[in-house]
Amino acid sequence: MKRRKVDVRALPAKSAGALDERFQAATPLRRLLNKVFPDHWSFLLGEIALYSFIVLLLSGTFLALFFDPSMRETVYDGSYTPLRGVEMSQAFNSTLQISFDVRGGLFMRQMHHWAALLFVAAIVVHMFRVFFTGAFRKPREANWIVGMLLFWMAFLEGFAGYSLPDDALSGTGLRIASAIMLSIPIVGTWVTNSLFGGEFPGMVILDRLYIVHVLLVPGALLALISVHMGLLVKQKHTQWPGPGRTNENVVGVRMFPGFAAKSGGFFVIVFAVMAALAGLVQINPIWLYGPYRAAVVSAASQPDWYVMFLDGAARLFPAWEIRFHVFGNGYTLPPIFWPTVVLPGLMAMLAMLYPVIEQRFSNDKTVHNLLQRPRDNPFRTALGAMAISFYAVLLISGGNDVLADKFHISLNAMTWAGRIGILILPPLAYYVTYRIALGLQQSDREVLAHGVETGIIRRLPDGRFIEVHQPVPLAGAGRAAEERRGPEYVDWVVAKKLNRIDAFAPAARGFFVPIEKAAPPKPARPELEERSEITTGHGAA
Repeated sequence: MKRRKVDVRALPAKSAGALDERFQAATPLRRLLNKVFPDHWSFLLGEIALYSFIVLLLSGTFLALFFDPSMRETVYDGSYTPLRGVEMSQAFNSTLQISFDVRGGLFMRQMHHWAALLFVAAIVVHMFRVFFTGAFRKPREANWIVGMLLFWMAFLEGFAGYSLPDDALSGTGLRIASAIMLSIPIVGTWVTNSLFGGEFPGMVILDRLYIVHVLLVPGALLALISVHMGLLVKQKHTQWPGPGRTNENVVGVRMFPGFAAKSGGFFVIVFAVMAALAGLVQINPIWLYGPYRAAVVSAASQPDWYVMFLDGAARLFPAWEIRFHVFGNGYTLPPIFWPTVVLPGLMAMLAMLYPVIEQRFSNDKTVHNLLQRPRDNPFRTALGAMAISFYAVLLISGGNDVLADKFHISLNAMTWAGRIGILILPPLAYYVTYRIALGLQQSDREVLAHGVETGIIRRLPDGRFIEVHQPVPLAGAGRAAEERRGPEYVDWVVAKKLNRIDAFAPAARGFFVPIEKAAPPKPARPELEERSEITTGHGAA
């Protein structure tokens, strides 16, 4: 019997064809792989957040194999000599074992912590980019809300993970969280007792936070990231205006192989940075803090940076206590309720609803796939600067005790400086940013009206000296911009150097900075001379 020969080279094609006949996956997969992504550095900020989340999942899985969230008391008998014989919870004991007795445990702990900080920071900076460039406008309002939910889920995830080691610092944070929940009128006591299983600290809070940290919130984050990425693929990607770019197309590189290769390399870079931080820069040394004791609170206790604004708000808010009666029952609103419950709620709601608010006041209901430069929308840019300054004052005030101690300043003076600054600095930041944006617009108009300075001085027949200006060709914004040729041009960056408008040869690129070299001589261009003559009137003016 003659044996049938198998063509090995045709096997992949035949297998793919058989799968496509059954599942019809070729068309959507081809569409996905041909998805075009703009090639600009600012779009990498969201990728940093995604890669940090991947590192969090990997390092967190390793740590979960060794961590015990129990609050059962035990006596430490591990490798760290200063704490031997000290009573502590099993959670703190297992964290010490991971740090000193598990091979690579301390490295993984520190990588997990650094990845968490970088994850939240990347989300915040990415949201800044989306806000200042107007990428949240129609039809991407829903994706903006998803991004805000991602931030608050990351906030909750970071707080839960920060509290699990049960060291003196994380225990202090849990006590503050208990006080915040108790300040909520009517339901605060019930919520706190239900969560802690009785009076603080109870015996069940770490077990519950562990489930929240490793199961519930990561599941919510995965779902939100999937929705975020799905909307990104479904909707047209935003891009900066430029040559060949319109509101109906996307100019960039395809997902495969160009974008996939770049993303893979960028993931390796992000991973290497976090690994270097984990191996070289110490973070959260719990063995120096010791186990948590409810009666002990250490000085200079500071939370992670994304929680410090709540601490600063609590320190700056006056000690105003409000008492009232409802149906014969007396209730009290303690001072901590306003800066830690009401303020974050207002910040979250205003940020989520901002796309709707801007659309309502600007009456702009068109679809936007092209981004804006921050200077082209002074109001939004100034509003963002005001919000950042507001947050910065709260962040600095969260460490005002450390600043007062290190710089020998009165803590009372630091508190009042924060209170005054929170009222003065945001409006000042708004005004200064607004004026800077208008000034940059005026600078662009000057170049469009008069042209680029050439450095060529010409003497007129009447004895006056003028500088020759080279007109700016508006080739970067399409045919419409070429036709209108006016100072109202706001679609793209206005060229302000001669080598950017093809008047001189472009500078050769060096490793870090361009290498300026003399341009080779060019033949005379009559049209250039004619255009220079036309602009002399503007130069004289």
